[in-house]
Amino acid sequence: MDERPDRRIIAPVGLPKPRGFNHGVVTTGGRVLWLAGQDASDGEGRIVSPGDLVAQLDQALRNLHAVVHEAGGQMADIVKMTIFVADRDDYVARRRELGLIWRRYFDDYYPALALFEVAGFFQSDALVEIEGFAVLPDDD
Repeated sequence: MDERPDRRIIAPVGLPKPRGFNHGVVTTGGRVLWLAGQDASDGEGRIVSPGDLVAQLDQALRNLHAVVHEAGGQMADIVKMTIFVADRDDYVARRRELGLIWRRYFDDYYPALALFEVAGFFQSDALVEIEGFAVLPDDD
């Protein structure tokens, strides 16, 4: 039986209303899947769409989806993500396009989320990398 772990969004009074993230997520039950940083690498390890943040976010989320799915979960099982970007201003300027990509993978769900601008990535053509963890159903 594939019962989803319980998940409750935490939005304390007095903090800004979350938009594009949640302040916290409490879970009970399930297994924890730690997600290594995923960039826009294809199956050969090459960065797709150099210079295109939207296409690279799509590939990074596709890579995360593959990991979560292989472990028996779905994207809504991800409860915490950290997004690293090469250019915060580019991310903010393209947030509507990025939001469309996000909704393809998550619909209207947002995990607890942090965004950081970084000086560079292991692969010099990378513009984004995402890591996090998911709470998956228990193996039965």
